[in-house]
Amino acid sequence: MPNRLAHETSPYLLQHASNPVDWWPWEQAAFEEARRRGVPVLLSIGYSACHWCHVMAHESFEDQETADYLNAHFVSVKVDREERPDVDAVYMEAVQAATGQGGWPMTVFLTPDAEPFYFGTYFPPAPRSGMPSFRQVLEGVRSAWADRRDEVAEVAGKIVRDLAGREISYGGTEAPGEQELAQALLGLTREYDPQRGGFGGAPKFPPSMVIEFLLRHHARTGAEGALQMAQDTCERMARGGIYDQLGGGFARYSVDRDWVVPHFEKMLYDNALLCRVYAHLWRATGSELARRVALETADFMVRELRTDEGGFASALDADSDDGTGKHVEGAYYVWTPGQLREVLGDDDAELAARHFGVTQEGTFEHGSSVLQLPQQDGLFDAEKIASVRRRLLDSRSERPAPGRDDKVVAAWNGLAIAALAETGAYFDRPDLVDAALAAADLLVRLHLDDQARLARTSKDGRAGANPGVLEDYADVAEGFLALASVTGEGVWLDFAGFLLDHVLARFVDEESGALYDTAVDAERLIRRPQDPTDNAVPSGWSAAAGALLSYAAQTGAEPHRGAAERALGVVKALGPRVPRFIGWGLAVAEANLAGPREVAIIGPSLDDRATKALHRTALLGTAPGAVVAVGTPDSDELPLLADRPLVGGEPAAYVCRNFTCDAPTTDPERLRAALRS
Repeated sequence: MPNRLAHETSPYLLQHASNPVDWWPWEQAAFEEARRRGVPVLLSIGYSACHWCHVMAHESFEDQETADYLNAHFVSVKVDREERPDVDAVYMEAVQAATGQGGWPMTVFLTPDAEPFYFGTYFPPAPRSGMPSFRQVLEGVRSAWADRRDEVAEVAGKIVRDLAGREISYGGTEAPGEQELAQALLGLTREYDPQRGGFGGAPKFPPSMVIEFLLRHHARTGAEGALQMAQDTCERMARGGIYDQLGGGFARYSVDRDWVVPHFEKMLYDNALLCRVYAHLWRATGSELARRVALETADFMVRELRTDEGGFASALDADSDDGTGKHVEGAYYVWTPGQLREVLGDDDAELAARHFGVTQEGTFEHGSSVLQLPQQDGLFDAEKIASVRRRLLDSRSERPAPGRDDKVVAAWNGLAIAALAETGAYFDRPDLVDAALAAADLLVRLHLDDQARLARTSKDGRAGANPGVLEDYADVAEGFLALASVTGEGVWLDFAGFLLDHVLARFVDEESGALYDTAVDAERLIRRPQDPTDNAVPSGWSAAAGALLSYAAQTGAEPHRGAAERALGVVKALGPRVPRFIGWGLAVAEANLAGPREVAIIGPSLDDRATKALHRTALLGTAPGAVVAVGTPDSDELPLLADRPLVGGEPAAYVCRNFTCDAPTTDPERLRAALRS
């Protein structure tokens, strides 16, 4: 019999709707029930593409005996961290403070007042490697609750007080200057892995936002070391197993330092951020590899993540059926030499094995290999490799596909809109721009209410009940601003303005200029979450600073410029100390230091060939954070176009920075030079 999760929109919660555990969603009624029964709350947080979440669900939450014990002694609450990032952030902070580490599944025991008192992540069904079994944990918590309730309440109260005292070191309201950005670059150089690319050791995550900073820093200062780190890291990732060599797109991270074996889930946010980064790397260097990866990643998003409503699904699972009915991590993606022979025949299988690094011993489990592009002597026949790739991809498509989390997350769709709009514009792929427009249209129709308040998620054309958090408002505004630059349609600038007005009114601390992850009128948790660090995605804080800065450049709105610069104070504090974890903040700081430049393109029509040439040149300019407006002399769609006439009857480009404008030019080469210096 289904439990209370059967009516939820989250695919992750729906995966648990038939568990024998009497799950509740996160709602006040669950805590009232715990209070009425006098029992603690088990809070379990995970997400659809999380491998160990599936493992624990199968081992424990599908087990009738474990479920009976949970139902008798706890109120069990299940949360999708992607739907409720605020709940996840608050309790993750508590877990990390108490244990020094965190992850998913996250297992937290709470009082009926939602105060945490015991923490963990994955617990096995039997004791293992020094870990207690889940049943032992449940029995221990139940015993403590029954026999030492006062002690539990004291621990919970202390944890909540400690969390309340963990205010971030904000570092003032002054944006970073040359010195702080140079120190950040030096810090990254120290952590850089020159043999393999990337930063730090295993596991290795794709550092998309740090690469964006490196590209912008190089564009502003000419620092060759910054460009080299960006190029080499991008090449190593693109040649590694973390990149899907057949279907395009990136996995979440590499379990090793060499980018060989990925954690196989594919997330929308990683692919949106990396698609944009590779497009920007091509813009800076003309690299053919960067061009190929940007386009393949864009095509992967549209082909495999696009929903029927025009938005983009959150993720593809790591696990899939291996053909025997058993769900195995990576089964969809890996190959043995024998499987290559079955599809390709002996000669082409040998060629494919050499080209993609498939070995007899295997680079993954059970003699299978993750496809890579190892650096090799000698050349391969491009046509032959294309044929091999096509046949392998066709064969792979007949394997049982990984599950897809179909919920549309506003923030991640904003990132995808920006990536697809720019990639489509750079490579003359109007279909990609159309995909960005369709996703933007879905967000406006379904996620925005009549006061321009955002819903965090939707699924199957139905908006979720949870309100948007700061990253939703900021990343969707970022996507709309990119669309405005690419299409010249002022409506996207207007919608970005509505969202950023909410940021100023509901997410900014008026006194300090600091930003909160939840709105002032959002549900009150044990702490109002506030995290400026960039991790898997830009923090709401960094993303808001970037969108506010771009909007101010497009419109001249001083409150938005001032708010962006005050928000960058945290980058001044953290950039020199932990540059790997504030990459997008550093990229925004580069744009702030560069102006950013404001480029207005005026032509008799948007279809005019010379106007198009100037517009394309403007979009391909590498000046950090430059904004572009394109239109006709009589257009009132975009503020940057006001009072900009044609020059001698010809289309013209106007470039301004810090209240100073260059002479207008009709020459794309002169415009290119102005956006490079």
